[in-house]
Amino acid sequence: MEAAPAAKKQKSDLSQEPLGSGNVVEESSLDIISRLPDEVLGTIISLLPTKAGARTQILSRRWCPLWRAAPLNLGVDRNLSGQDRKRIIFVSKILSDHPGPARRFAVPGIRLRDRYAKIDGWLRSRALTGLREIEFQYLMENPQLPYPLPPSVLRFAPTLCVADFGSCDFPREMAPLFKFPCLKQLSLHYVIVLEDVLHSLLCGCPVLESLLLFGSVGFGRLRINSPTLRSIGFMVSPCRKRKGNHITLQDLIIEDAPCLERLLPLSRIHGLATLRVVRAPKLEILGELSDGITKLDLGTNVFQKMIALSLTTSMRTVKVLSLDTLGPNLDSVVDFLKCFPCLQKLYIMADLEESRKNKRSYNPLDPIECLESHLRQVALLNYCGIRPDVDFAKFFVLNAKVLKTMVFGSEKTNSNKWMANQHRRLQLDNKASQGAQFKFIRSSCLTINSCAQQTHDLWMDDPFDSHLFR
Repeated sequence: MEAAPAAKKQKSDLSQEPLGSGNVVEESSLDIISRLPDEVLGTIISLLPTKAGARTQILSRRWCPLWRAAPLNLGVDRNLSGQDRKRIIFVSKILSDHPGPARRFAVPGIRLRDRYAKIDGWLRSRALTGLREIEFQYLMENPQLPYPLPPSVLRFAPTLCVADFGSCDFPREMAPLFKFPCLKQLSLHYVIVLEDVLHSLLCGCPVLESLLLFGSVGFGRLRINSPTLRSIGFMVSPCRKRKGNHITLQDLIIEDAPCLERLLPLSRIHGLATLRVVRAPKLEILGELSDGITKLDLGTNVFQKMIALSLTTSMRTVKVLSLDTLGPNLDSVVDFLKCFPCLQKLYIMADLEESRKNKRSYNPLDPIECLESHLRQVALLNYCGIRPDVDFAKFFVLNAKVLKTMVFGSEKTNSNKWMANQHRRLQLDNKASQGAQFKFIRSSCLTINSCAQQTHDLWMDDPFDSHLFR
């Protein structure tokens, strides 16, 4: 009982000691951020949105000069101003006030109108010297008119590490100038670029790690030969009325990509005529594959609209696979399992076909390696619980011997009677893996589509798993 009064007395005594004594923390020391070196504060400011970074000048005398000394991060978006006219004024003022250098310049969508000279002036500004990241995209007011990429963009070629270009044309005469020695991430959104120009661009990026081709046109075939590329994401352009009726991508051929880890088709609707992987010895993540890709060649294995025509070799490096399949077709999926014997994660977006029959017996004398030793997680989305779905899912329940988690995405998970019926029909009590868990989740909350940004997020081990197995 004496401990509490003693503690109270000690606290009272401390409160009487003068500031600056050894037992009391000075009030100024509580502002830890302001005690950081100027170089660190400058880095923090350069990571803030433009308006927030500029406002740090009013915090104190200490902070006042830091914004001008920090690498400029200039985003020309609605966070800067909700009015197009004001954004133009603000950008011109910022570029005149800031001495540079710059870290990032982002123009995610600008109306060209009569501003070409002004935009060119921005790009030539001293404040953008040493630019490391650029996002430049026109707002397409008239799809019939080609908007050329300003040549002044190429002044940043020696220092750029990240580049995102959209809704502009890459003139052929610029091709010899495409030399980006530091570029690691490249995104092309709805650009017009001819096949030889695109190959010149990629050849000029000797350290490129990730490439995103999203709806771009002008090239029908792309051959990838890169010693550094780790990730490729692509979406074929839908039919768009563009000047000259430019060809869309039909054939993507990975000829030699020794570091490629992920290959991500981003749309099942707009697919390729041919996707061919000749040499990619480190490929681990593949999908979302669908019948939107007419012909899929994986080494010497050939699939025609998801149906195996030839299975002669296996790709043991692939660990994660995403499929968008009719039915789903169990025979087709099993062929993919044979093609990827070390598969650990399987995602399937089912497209219901009530007439599909998915009964298939598993022959232990002809085992499927990934079912015996590797497949740990399965996600089946758009699960309806009718017989073809049940037979398909039951194949994994009864035969995946090291399965840990199987997720069913369904709209009917709020019915206890339906859930109990599914438990019985799927024979969950007879599961091959005694430690397996089965989860029914409302499918309106789920998606397995990889997004464009995940092409570049190389820190993410699995671009399809946002929360399914957590």
